[in-house]
Amino acid sequence: MPPLSALSARRRGTRTRVALATAGAVALAAAATAGSAAASDGAPGARSGRPTAAVSAKDPRLTGAAKLYRSAGDNIHFAFDAHFRKDQGPLDARGTFRFSHVFPNGNSGFAEGRIDCLMTGGKIATASGIVTRTDRPGLKGKRVGFSVRDDGRHDRLGYSWVGTDGPWATKDLPPCVASAPFETLESGDFTVVPWRIRH
Repeated sequence: MPPLSALSARRRGTRTRVALATAGAVALAAAATAGSAAASDGAPGARSGRPTAAVSAKDPRLTGAAKLYRSAGDNIHFAFDAHFRKDQGPLDARGTFRFSHVFPNGNSGFAEGRIDCLMTGGKIATASGIVTRTDRPGLKGKRVGFSVRDDGRHDRLGYSWVGTDGPWATKDLPPCVASAPFETLESGDFTVVPWRIRH
């Protein structure tokens, strides 16, 4: 597994502790449509990357689903359905997110939640949300952040817990805060529609 992996599995006695590490991906425990292993864990809109409600073509949004590149074979997936009306603002954003990490040895972790902020400009989006469902202790109720660069077949992704033990280690994260989008994708696609603010 490369140095910036999303989750690190550690054996302590008979217990397996799956921790989201430095540049690890917040990953869903395998949504079937995202190609991971646990298709029963909700948030259909985010899992497929399709909007769950009617959205105007001009409304700011971040949608899509993708698998991160990992040479060791880990399956790390992110999916978003975030949007707000063009006459609203970033803190009015609504939608869902979902992420998972399935290791080659079968260990896995996932999280999903509701979007509470979205900022888009050009082909860059920054979003955040509150985790509402997960199998990782200490993560439920935490705010996590994401960034995406929509660059055709060369999209990139980032997240708020870079340099920490995992998303649960970030205290009092403000809305719409994340690292630069540094991760590369193996498959999938994200779409960013910019917020055309009037000054």
